[in-house]
Amino acid sequence: MGKIITITSRKGGVGKTTTLLNIAGCLCSLEKKVLIVDLDLYSSSIALSLNLKNTKNIHNMVDDIINNRFREVDNYVTNYNKYIDVLPCDKDPRKGARINLKYIEQILNIVKHSYDVILVDTTHALIDLNIIIYDNSDTILNVMSNDPVDLVSTKTFVNIVLDIGFKDFRVLLNESNSQEEKYFSINDIRSFIGYNIAYYLGREFYVKTIDKYVLDGEILTLNNVYPKEKKEYKKILRIAEDLIKEE
Repeated sequence: MGKIITITSRKGGVGKTTTLLNIAGCLCSLEKKVLIVDLDLYSSSIALSLNLKNTKNIHNMVDDIINNRFREVDNYVTNYNKYIDVLPCDKDPRKGARINLKYIEQILNIVKHSYDVILVDTTHALIDLNIIIYDNSDTILNVMSNDPVDLVSTKTFVNIVLDIGFKDFRVLLNESNSQEEKYFSINDIRSFIGYNIAYYLGREFYVKTIDKYVLDGEILTLNNVYPKEKKEYKKILRIAEDLIKEE
């Protein structure tokens, strides 16, 4: 059974999707078979970030399940490289609302039989879709920024997660998206949200030309932006290794 790791956030623009892709890139070096599932059904950020030319997607898969035409996952995924496949969503956001949420659980149960790791991208809104995704995840990684609004939203989310008793919830503080002055220290953030910061990405991870790589459909940890011998790559690799480690 593959491990389902959901990458989420409480605010847009915190580097959630970039973090997911960098983790996927590091898992390649570990020779793990990875599936990226784009369940941010209203933005199609994965297909855009990887510049995919896909012909089928999660909407086709749901339609075939409903009409008893589904045969195998390979018919719906797009290959990115030797180790990474992508199950994208449709680029038309109107189709996102048409998916019956009961099929989300079924899709996640299907794909975990074919991959070592399933990385799920989500929208930052706390909607019914995300609740279903969380319930079917082995690990939730919440990416947050050093921003007052994000801190308040994350604190609320932490309380919800603790109330429902989810066992493997982790927080990643990402300060690489901005070179502006930090509002709070890590200790301040820990104290405010009432939860540990499991992982930290500092300003040294800032990539000024990141838009170029997005337009080219490249993953930073695969194209030597973070060279493998440098501490930046090794830190993301340690995060990837820790996320897939069995307790």
